[in-house]
Amino acid sequence: MLETIVSYLHYIGFMTLFAALLAQHLLFSRQLSPAEVIRLARIDGLYGASALVVLMTGLLKVFAVGTPAEFYLANGFFHAKVGVFVLTGLLSAWPTVRFVRARREANSAGPSATVSLPGAIAHLQRMQLAGVLLIPLLAALMVRYPL
Repeated sequence: MLETIVSYLHYIGFMTLFAALLAQHLLFSRQLSPAEVIRLARIDGLYGASALVVLMTGLLKVFAVGTPAEFYLANGFFHAKVGVFVLTGLLSAWPTVRFVRARREANSAGPSATVSLPGAIAHLQRMQLAGVLLIPLLAALMVRYPL
């Protein structure tokens, strides 16, 4: 039963991660009101929290419950999947820093103010979305074609 719960939380975490990233991308604009910046920063927090859930449940799946760790550690698709996850996380670092700074600026600005964000954030979000969409394919290949 523990394996089922951990797997369920892993999938829910991944779906939440994708939904938060997509929402963040759809709401992003180079010029935002303070309220929009605060909303974007909260969504980014959800994105980060869900990434932690995916990471923790993934570690549990590999090292504590279910399929033995040897299956994962000897599988090239698993390593690719983890690599894409790490790369996606690294791509999110700079936008997160910018959202935190923008949130501070929004908190001190008046409601009619505008907060500027770099347009490069949208490009990084698209790269993250591509990575997040690649991860389930790598997971399916990992199970279907164990190396």
